[in-house]
Formats: sequence, structure tokens, C-alpha cells
Amino acid sequence: MMLPVLLLSALVAQAVEPVRFRETAATAGVKFVLDNHASPDKQMIETMAGGMAAFDYDGDGRTDLFFTNGAAIPSRKKEAPKYWNRLYRNVTEPGGAIRFQDVTEQAGLAGEGYSMGAAAADFDNDGHVDLFVAGVYRNLLYRNLGNGKFEEITGKSGIQSDIWSVAGGWFDYDNDGLVDLLVVNYSNWSAEANRFCGDTARKIRVYCHPKYFDPVPNQLYRNLGGGRFQDVTAASGIGGSKGRGMSVAFADYDNDGRIDAFVTNDNLPNFLFRNLGGGKFEETGLLAGAALLDNGKPVASMGADFRDYNNDGQPDIIVTALAGETFPLFRNDGKGGFRDQTFASRLGPQTIRRSGWGVGFIDFNNDGWKDLFTANSHVNDIIGMFEALPYKEPNAVFANLGNGEFRDDSATFTLSRAHRGAAFADFNGDGRMDVAVSCLNEPAELWENVTGGGHHWIRLMPRGVKSNRDGIGARFRIGTQSNWMSPSVSYASSSHAGVHFGLGRQAGAVDVEVVWPSGHKQVEKIPGVDVVHVIEER
Repeated sequence: MMLPVLLLSALVAQAVEPVRFRETAATAGVKFVLDNHASPDKQMIETMAGGMAAFDYDGDGRTDLFFTNGAAIPSRKKEAPKYWNRLYRNVTEPGGAIRFQDVTEQAGLAGEGYSMGAAAADFDNDGHVDLFVAGVYRNLLYRNLGNGKFEEITGKSGIQSDIWSVAGGWFDYDNDGLVDLLVVNYSNWSAEANRFCGDTARKIRVYCHPKYFDPVPNQLYRNLGGGRFQDVTAASGIGGSKGRGMSVAFADYDNDGRIDAFVTNDNLPNFLFRNLGGGKFEETGLLAGAALLDNGKPVASMGADFRDYNNDGQPDIIVTALAGETFPLFRNDGKGGFRDQTFASRLGPQTIRRSGWGVGFIDFNNDGWKDLFTANSHVNDIIGMFEALPYKEPNAVFANLGNGEFRDDSATFTLSRAHRGAAFADFNGDGRMDVAVSCLNEPAELWENVTGGGHHWIRLMPRGVKSNRDGIGARFRIGTQSNWMSPSVSYASSSHAGVHFGLGRQAGAVDVEVVWPSGHKQVEKIPGVDVVHVIEER
């Protein structure tokens, strides 16, 4: 006798360990408040600050936190310490509570200008993770000197600051062993050109609709080595597509050995840049089925992640958007295309009244299936005057049931704030992935994962030899699970903390298959579980 579908789904849901968190930012010493210089003028850039990065800047094996920050408007200058970007060093002791120290001044990362996004990677292959910061007409490239300090080298690097940039992402598009930089741009903007949007009769001003901001191309910089980059935007074909870019995520979606790029666009079709090889890209979002929902309408696409949620070996795409639009989920069909699974996965009804920014496919309960986290808030700070929707919202997490569906497990998220970026790492080394979230004009949040269940895990730290040292673009497989080494995840954010696998009840030796960006394939046997394992390219 076959069980009814609904009953079977309920039994599956009961068997999946609930995901649980507790907020620990204050006790951990993370006292960052993002100042977006909110003003009565409702400048559009105020709504979109909040990118961040989780990465081990000092090489001590503990993941640190970097937050971008705003600046005064219209000067776009960090006129006071309240506008500084901030770096927090992870000083957590083994087995102890999570602890961070503010090391911004020592590291030289206070920054300049109105900053938006962050992207971490070792662009010079010297063993120290470097940092790119995207901003409004002020991008910053920092070289990690390896002594706790960073050197700002933007001017001599060849990277420009000639537009409003929101995000950046590192990937080795030509597989030459040096990671390249894709800069995501929103529009040409100026404080002086700000128009009045809203209800003139009642003198209620709101942030203008994106349609008033002209779309622009993104920019691609090829890494030449020695801290120098070449603008190949036009030559690569990237410059042929104009959008209002918000975030970028990378994966080889068509399994041709070349990394592709997915870019979210605000109220325009999303871009899927297919890497053709030879330094060329083709925009295939519409043809591949990843540009729009099945209803054919663009949404206010914010953050994105590009990973395999259903363990079929193909990287899928998740996007956050505004209330009424759902959080679109595109399943890779393995034939070069994507299928809209937003409602089939049950994410449709569970996200229809939510607005999201940061996002990530992360296995929080270590059961072998990637769950979904979203950092939530509406973009309109007075939306409640026009619709029955909140501006500030709690974050959300959806447990992956392993049958193509997700369950809302957001009960422990109780703080309603204007959330923006999110970064993911195991900050205390207990094998459970934690989350840090930025918030406009309120304290950042640090959500420690306290999920039970006793499941096993492995974290892989790739070290390329023929490939780039970070192993960015390497594809890993354990059993039916697959994952990519790609720090580009969330909204304008970066999580550079290796590749995490939940293993469920699996114990003993684990076979790991990895395909490096160089094309070299190797299999490595790891003798035990619940470990961080450095896997070197041979």
C-alpha cells in the first residue's frame, strides 16, 4: 500500500533535524553598526549598503569578519569613525565561546568612500587572503601583507572606480592559475540628480523605483600577476549586457570545465554568462531559463548562491527578492538549462511575504543536504504606509528535506531588523556552520549554530598547485554530494572558509573526489570525520 504524498512528505519532515541558532554578537565582541547615512532625501545608495566577508586574514585557522560601511552623503567620505569599514579578528579559544577583536586600525582597513560589497581571495597566490571592496565611485583592492596589515593598491592595479559598484567576485575564468575579478555595477548615480518619488500631495518621500536608474555593464578584470589587472570587459563580451547588478555567484553549470557567472539584476532579467573559453562569454540567461520566473516577469533580484541543493551533481541557483515575488529557485536540468522549482520546492508560499538580501545554501544540520538561509528586510523603510508589509524582518532558514522540498525552520530568529549581507563560517570550530549578518543602523548579528543531532562533518581547505592557490573553482564530491570552492555567495558578500560537507551518520574513512580548475582530477581518502582537512593538488 502506497502512502499518500502529503503523509509521506510529513514523515520525511519529521525525520529531518530542526535547524537552531542563538544570537551572540554582543558577547562575542562584534559591535559593528552599519551607518548608511539615512536621509530625508532618500538617496538610493542608502538602501543597498551592507556587504561583508568571512575569511582567515591572519592564517591562524580561525575565520575573521569584515564589514563594509557607508559614508556621508553627498561627499561620500568617511568623515568619522562611525563610517569606517571594520575588521574583527577571531580570537576564539578551542572549546570556548566565540570571541572577536576589532583590529581595523592595525590592519589598515578603515577604507575610503561609500562602500557596498566585499570579495575575499588570494589573488597573488602568496598564501595570504586579499580583499576587494566595491563602492560608489570608489573601489578598493587590498593586498594582504601577511603581517596583520593590508596595503591598498587600487591605483596601480588597473581596477577603476568610475561607476557605482555593488559587489565583486573572484574566479579564474581562463584557468591560468590566477583568479580574476568580476565587478558588479548598478547604475550611474549622483546625489545632485536625485528625484522626488512618492506622494507629493502628502509630502511622503520614498526611495525611487529602480526603473529610474539606467542599466550599465559589469566589468571583468583579468589578473596579469604582480598586482596588475587588465580590463577585458569589452573583449570578453561581458560589456555587451547592461543591467542593474546586485550580486554574483559562480559555478560550471554546463560541465565544460570552464567557470560561468550568474549576476542578479534589480527588476531586469538576470544574467548567466556562459564561459566559452578563449576569454569569451555569452549571456544565456533567458535561453537557459535562469533569467526570469516561469511567469516571465523580472523581480527585484538581490542575493544569489550557485550550488547543488538536491544532490544530483549539478549546481542550482537561488535568488532573493522582494515580498510578492518569492525567492526564485532554479534547478539545473543537467542539459544546459534550468527549471523553476520555486513552488515545487515549497519555497514559493514560504517566501511570498518575505523580502530577502543575503542568501546561502549551507548544510546547517550536517545531514548531507544543503539548507537555505536568507537575511531579510524590505527595501522601502516606510512600506507599512502603503502596504500591509513590514520593513524590518527576522532572518529565515529553511531545512532541506532531501526530497526536493524545504521546511521553514526560522523559529529561533526573533530580531526584526533591516538585514542586508550575510557570511557563513564555522566561527568556533565545532563543526556547525554559523552566520554573521549586517543590518542598517543597528548592531550586526552573529548567529551561532546550536543544532543538535550529532551528525558528522568534514571541511576541505583546497590548496592549488597548478591551479590558483585558493583552489577557487575546484569541484568536490563526497558520495552523492557536490560543492564548489567559491567564496561568492549571498548579497554583495564573500565566505572564504573552505568547503563544508555534512555527513549525517557516516563515520570512518571518507573518499573525496576533486576536479581542480587546471582540469586535474584526484581522489583522496580522509581517514576520519569531524576534521578540517587541507587537500593539496597533486
